[in-house]
Parts: sequence; C-alpha cells; structure tokens
Amino acid sequence: MTMLAAYLVKPGRFELRNVPIPSVGDDQVLVKIARTGICGTDMHIFNGHYAADKLPLIPGHEFTGTVVETGKNVEGTKVGQSVVVDMNIGCGHCYWCRRNEILNCPDMQQVGITINGAFAEIIAVPARLVIDAPDKTPQAVLALTEPLACVVRAARKARITFGQSVVVIGAGPIGNLHVQLLRTIGAAPIIVSDISRDRVRLALEAGADYGVTDPAELEATVMRATEGRGADIVIESVGHPSLYQTAMQLIRKGGHIAAFGLTGAGETLPVDILQTILEENSIKGSVAGMGQDMHDSLTLLTHGRIRTEAFTGATFPLADIQSAFDSLVDRPEDLKTQIVM
Repeated sequence: MTMLAAYLVKPGRFELRNVPIPSVGDDQVLVKIARTGICGTDMHIFNGHYAADKLPLIPGHEFTGTVVETGKNVEGTKVGQSVVVDMNIGCGHCYWCRRNEILNCPDMQQVGITINGAFAEIIAVPARLVIDAPDKTPQAVLALTEPLACVVRAARKARITFGQSVVVIGAGPIGNLHVQLLRTIGAAPIIVSDISRDRVRLALEAGADYGVTDPAELEATVMRATEGRGADIVIESVGHPSLYQTAMQLIRKGGHIAAFGLTGAGETLPVDILQTILEENSIKGSVAGMGQDMHDSLTLLTHGRIRTEAFTGATFPLADIQSAFDSLVDRPEDLKTQIVM
C-alpha cells in the first residue's frame, strides 16, 4: 500500500511521490493527516536557509489527524482518536532531556525538519508525543496547536505577566498569535509593528493597542505609550539582525528582548556590554513549543481563547503544495495557509 507525500527535493522545488505507507513501531502510532499548516520555518527550509543538509525531506510539523493504527506497546490512545503531535523527539536520557530541556538535546529530532514530516497522507510518530484532541474542535483549529505552543513557550520564557508593556516586531501569523496571547495574559499596552498594513490591521483587531507601519515612527510610538521609559519586553518575531538592533533601542532600563525570529546562521547582534550591565537588560531566546506548551496551547484553542478566523481560510490540497508555497508571499492577508489531505 502506498500514500502520496510531498518531498522537498531541493530549495524551491517539491516533488510528489507515491511511497510506501510507514509501518508502525511497537511504541508508535500511525496518524492519518487531516491538515498541516505552512510555518515560517517551512519557508526557511523551502528557500534553502535552514536544514538544507536534510533534503530530500517531507516537511510539515503543524498538523492534526486521526489515529489509524497503534503499536503493540501503546496504551491509552485508540484508533479513531483525533490527535495533535509534539514535533520534538529527544533521546530521553541525556542531561538536557533529564531536565526537560529537550530542545537542547544533542540527538533531538524534529518532525518535518530533521526527519520526514506531515506533508503526506500518513505519518508514524512516537505514541508518547501524541495528545488526544476533542472531536468537537475543528481540524483547522487543531492544526494551530503547534504554532501557538511556540508562542506559549516564548511568553513563559520571557515571564510575561499582566500590566507589562510589550512590543511585537512582526505582525505575521506568529506575531498575531503573540498579540492574542499577550492580550489574554493581560499585558498592556501592546504595540505591534509591521510594514504590511493588512497584517497590522489584523493585529489591531486581535487586541493590539497600537499599530505602526512606518519603522521611522516606531520608537516615538513606544515612548509615548510607555511614558518615555521604553517597553518592558520586545518580542522580535521576524528574524532580521537590524530588527534585533531596533529591539535593543526600544526596551526600558531593566527590560529584555524575547528573541524568537530565526536569523541566518552566524548573524550577530552588537551589544554595549557596559550598558547591558548597568541597566540590567537581558535577551532570552525561545525556539519552539514542547511538552506542556502543547497541552496549554490545545487548551487555549479548544476553549476559544484565540481568534482563528484569519488562520484557517486559505487551503490547498496536497497535490498543489508547490503553488501553495510559491504564492505565499503574495497573500499577506492570509495569516496561515493549510494543506488539506
């Protein structure tokens, strides 16, 4: 028996292949994919900026589906169950895994990034990473669990709490989710910046207090909104070194930057060490959601704490995945594109 899978064979080019359906291991489940979102990381892979040494590869890690087979050692999860899946597979026994810092495990694998992912009809995954999802929650919403988990982890790492002023640089899909989660937490004011008027508008509708489309006006807007202090926290959600430099200029004394946007390898940020020491500023990195972040994200989605309409309208069948990726930059109003199986 075979299935359809989309292999990225080189940067910029997918190849559809009929390949054998994966066999299920003793501690695995087979998941029939329903929807898989296209992530910014997927675009980095598509453009050859990330994980190029892993090609050819089936990308895709923001997915939901239904269990169709379980391994002989699997208990709890049943065939027919709607699920989401934690994409991060640690070795389970190293220093970092023992400390629940799986993202730093030297042998970590990530579904759709280092091993084949969910731009396919069926995938085999470790049962321990499968999370049961309510059947009543639409599949389009469940497919947002992983990207929202990344935002949950970033907020947790940055220790964001109510009453804090936060700037979000970048109003793309992740930036919009940052805004929504910040609103839920009670951060205020929330200032969002992006050169796309459509995306700033959507961020304002999602809960931002201020929206800036002209980069030259950002610093003045932040200072007005924070009584001249600067922001408690700046989240860089784009991944450009110059924007990290901007973030340094926007934090208050004692503030910090939540480093989230992926830059190219080897990119650096000039830091005034003395100023950083005297003002007690800091930078905190966060790369992906894992473990409890996934559970918390699913809870937020299933209880309607996140507005998902702008994330679920743009869909392409798996057979048209090349068109989905090629046209993505021309559709800024679509915060998320999902591949439907």
